[in-house]
Order: sequence, then C-alpha cells, then structure tokens
Amino acid sequence: MNQKAKRVVLSALTAVMAAGSLTVATTTQASAINLVSCNSTDFLIVGGHDSIGDKQWNWRNCYANAGEANIDGLGSHWVDYISTGNNRVQWHGDGKWQPDAPINKWTYFVWDNHPGGVRIDKIKIH
Repeated sequence: MNQKAKRVVLSALTAVMAAGSLTVATTTQASAINLVSCNSTDFLIVGGHDSIGDKQWNWRNCYANAGEANIDGLGSHWVDYISTGNNRVQWHGDGKWQPDAPINKWTYFVWDNHPGGVRIDKIKIH
C-alpha cells in the first residue's frame, strides 16, 4: 500500500473513531434503579397495601441504585411507609415530585395524617 493510500485509510479511521466517541459521550444515562430482594437495610423499602372490594393484602418492594421506578398495583394501591436506607429519596404523587428536597438517608417516613396510606405513582433514588 502506498503512502497516499495509508494516509486516506488513517484519516478515515480517525474520523470514524472521533464520531463514535462523540456518540458515546453525548448519550443520556439510563435509569439504573433495580427491584431487589429485601435482604439489606441499605436498600430503599416501600411498603403498602392493595385493596379490591373488601379484600386487602400488604406488600413490600425494595430498590437499589439511583433512578426512577413506577409503583404499580391492582385496584387501590396505597403506600404506607418508605424506609430510605442508604439513599436520598423522593416520590411522585399528586402530579409532582415530593417533598421538594429528597428525604435523607436512614429515614423511616410515614404519613401520620393519612392512616390508610397515600397514592404514589413513582419513586426516585438520587
């Protein structure tokens, strides 16, 4: 391969590598939150209950890593408490993220003024 052909190939490879690195550098980070087994107090724990008609059952979900997760349920899905573990946490309900500043690490949060729980769409770990 002559010198001119080598320069053309090298130039093309350099352009492809530069474009590829820009693509990697500008992609947005995906949400990494995971639903995990409730085997550590470090995890975010969200507990509540579902009710359909006169039937009710309790549930508990645990999450690890930063990001957002939907809180899905059947019928009336109510959250009774949040234990933040080693996380700063907000919830989405009534159309906004609450509270304005995330709940601090190692906080057990209950809604004393709503003994039946509150409705939450999403949970976020910061």
